[in-house]
Amino acid sequence: MAFQERLQAQFQSGVTQFDKELSKYPYLVNFEKQTNVPKTYVIGGVGFLYFVLIFFNLGGQLLVNLAGFIIPAYYSLQALFTTQQADDTQWLTYWVCFSFLSVLEAGLDLTYWFPFYYLFKFAFILWLALPQFSGAQIIFRNALYPLFARYFKAHGSGSASFRAKADAAEKPHAN
Repeated sequence: MAFQERLQAQFQSGVTQFDKELSKYPYLVNFEKQTNVPKTYVIGGVGFLYFVLIFFNLGGQLLVNLAGFIIPAYYSLQALFTTQQADDTQWLTYWVCFSFLSVLEAGLDLTYWFPFYYLFKFAFILWLALPQFSGAQIIFRNALYPLFARYFKAHGSGSASFRAKADAAEKPHAN
């Protein structure tokens, strides 16, 4: 089998798998039936357009921040309605990393210094959010935790110990 034929077979296999995944969403199946346009083409086209808009920075900041907010917000809310603590931790860690990035970005004019900044930020946010990569846990464990661990001890937060010291300091004056 020639290289081109193998590549086509792999592509077709990927499209078939993608179609199978998209079939889980009734509104996409209904859209496909009404328009006779395969759902894989619709989602692929929208995804390609989204990528092109970010690449040429046509609303890049808005599109990237929407990608970093909408889907993670949905899964965060979903996690709050489960009894598992692992998904809560995953999404809380994501939000800490996303917030840290947002504050850092607001303080520095990164778009001026880095060409295609929003394209890289989009890829970075996907890496942070997708459970397959666990990017938020990696950033937290290797960068944020060492930076902030001294302020938040395992037995309680710094603010809790400050509150206890403040309460203790107030007691002698109460008499």
